[in-house]
Amino acid sequence: MVDDNELNRLRDIAAPAPAKDAKARAFEAALRAYDQENISAVTQGSIGGLRLTERAQKLWSEIMQKKLIATPALAGLVALPIAGYATFHLLREQPPKFGGDEKITETLADKPATVKPTTADPKPARGELEKDKKADADVESRGATDALVAPASPQKSESTVASGAAQQNALERGVLAEPAPPAPTGEFALDGAASVPSTSRARMPAESKLMAPQQPSILPADQMQPQPENRDRIEDFKTNPVHAALEDPVSTFSIDVDTASYSFVRGSLKQGTLPQADTVRVEEMINYFPYDWKGPESASTPFNSTVSVMPTPWNTQTKLMHVAIKGFDVKPTEQPKANLVFLIDVSGSMDEPDKLPLLKSAFRLLVSKLKADDTISIVTYAGDAGTVLEPTKASEKDKILSAIDNLTPGGSTAGEAGIKEAYRLAQKSFVKDGVNRVMLATDGDFNVGQTDDDDLKRLIESERKTGVFLSVFGFGRGNLNDQMMQTIAQNGNGTAAYIDTLAEAEKVLVEDASSTLFTIAKDVKIQVEFNPNKVSEYRLIGYETRALNREDFNNDRVDAGDIGSGHSVTAIYEITPKGSGGEQIDQLRYGQASVDNGGVANADEYAFVKIRYKLPNEDVSKLITTPVTSANEISSFDQASTDQRFSVAVAAFGQKLRDEDATAKFGYDKIMEIATAARGADPFGYRAEFLSLVRLTSALGGNR
Repeated sequence: MVDDNELNRLRDIAAPAPAKDAKARAFEAALRAYDQENISAVTQGSIGGLRLTERAQKLWSEIMQKKLIATPALAGLVALPIAGYATFHLLREQPPKFGGDEKITETLADKPATVKPTTADPKPARGELEKDKKADADVESRGATDALVAPASPQKSESTVASGAAQQNALERGVLAEPAPPAPTGEFALDGAASVPSTSRARMPAESKLMAPQQPSILPADQMQPQPENRDRIEDFKTNPVHAALEDPVSTFSIDVDTASYSFVRGSLKQGTLPQADTVRVEEMINYFPYDWKGPESASTPFNSTVSVMPTPWNTQTKLMHVAIKGFDVKPTEQPKANLVFLIDVSGSMDEPDKLPLLKSAFRLLVSKLKADDTISIVTYAGDAGTVLEPTKASEKDKILSAIDNLTPGGSTAGEAGIKEAYRLAQKSFVKDGVNRVMLATDGDFNVGQTDDDDLKRLIESERKTGVFLSVFGFGRGNLNDQMMQTIAQNGNGTAAYIDTLAEAEKVLVEDASSTLFTIAKDVKIQVEFNPNKVSEYRLIGYETRALNREDFNNDRVDAGDIGSGHSVTAIYEITPKGSGGEQIDQLRYGQASVDNGGVANADEYAFVKIRYKLPNEDVSKLITTPVTSANEISSFDQASTDQRFSVAVAAFGQKLRDEDATAKFGYDKIMEIATAARGADPFGYRAEFLSLVRLTSALGGNR
């Protein structure tokens, strides 16, 4: 083994005579670095009490085995890379950076270094350095080789270098992308080196121990950084197919009053990006808008349905069967007491302007809408769940708003624990014959507890039986779990909305507060039977994620969508009248025998529409039926009502965004023409905004 005397002798051989100029100081510093590097790199044992790495252990073992310990050889081994290292640094006027304890520290380009106070007289380190193994050896040899083969640079005077020539060189070589932080002092400063203003230093590539600075990348210095990973979870689904009425005459689905898809699509378009097809749920886009459908006369009948048949604007050989449902609008004076629990996600992922800050503003709007004797509780969840506000009357507005304002983000997302705590508080202040609802506000990232959608679904299903319903409000992008939100909202007898602006918060929580909070009918299902004598084919536009089996319609145990006070729901079928020539499916060779058997009852009907629903506090469904005959038919599309035509324009737009075959040849100009003519009364500007989205999509070149 080599002792301290031997090491000192090696230093004496390789070191130059004492000198005070910058060149000598850099050389001495490089020598110390080299000694430290090799001392920490020779064996797993020690030399002079210093711990050594695996690479140097192997190197030293080979030297010992071959008896190549001669002083001249070692001196050359020490001096050669040091000379290259020092020369390279001097040419760049970028002194090597050593810690106050002589420790060379790797600098990562994307992590700021911790700066420690400068020490007056640094001492060589005796601690253990990090092992670099093979990569370390490659770096060392590459540094020496690069220094030897680098072309000579024109000599410059020290005054010229000091005045900023180094910065110009860096610019010419593409190294200086932006002003660098101030020159290190302390751990990363060379002995006696003065700090230099940040504007006079080029940003250096990452350095590792005894390593010549890397050559500039061939990529542009101002190259755009990679975008954060988009972790939005959206359920994928296939567009409803065309069905032959003779083979499959019955269509069954749950209603959907959610509006999240429209807001999500709008957000994408306003960011200059065409939305992914699976984010477009056509029925949610149609139902985003308020329509003046005819409602029921009294609360004893929770809703009324209106069915119309009209020509299809994008296909002259088909017709549209338009089903419009309007819920009874409960007057403010008749609204029952509300017991609301705000379940608010304050996890770390909510720490963005369009998440928790927007959420807090949104719920402040809702508080201002409630009556004095309504009750509010607040539960938050991050790493675990906590109660921020016990059940409190809305009359104590300042107390409630203060609790909202003090919410801060941090931690993981224990959604399951939060839901359980929210339901506990809802039961604690339960209002009989009133509104008992948990209002979950989140970006949808449940990563602690039950994170599987099916597990959450079962949890929500068990809790809704107590009479406490759940609605979900999504915030933010990049981490939105829309699939989970849809699942738990539907199974919690609530709605799912996506809030991307304060204006949207006002729409959902203020303007539509009655329909959002007050349920007038639950488990609403629609089943349509088409008459094959009148209809050859049909296709339901949208509702793909709400499809039900035929037998589910009469099964009261099967959950379905809910209708709130004043809600309007629209469903549109594209049908192909028999003999129109627009059929896409060949007729069965022997199928006619099943209908031409002495006549068919109700042969003049297009279809028979059935709607099942339950009252909020009942478990047995009721049935409403509507035959669709020629009396429901409108001779031309232009004769349809303003609301009907506008809803069809939205349906066409949604299909275009999904790139469906039916509207492939129907241009955005035609959609604009229909929507503009059917804009009608637009007090809140929703329809005007729709027109701007159609224009924007056309400009972006979406599925022309």
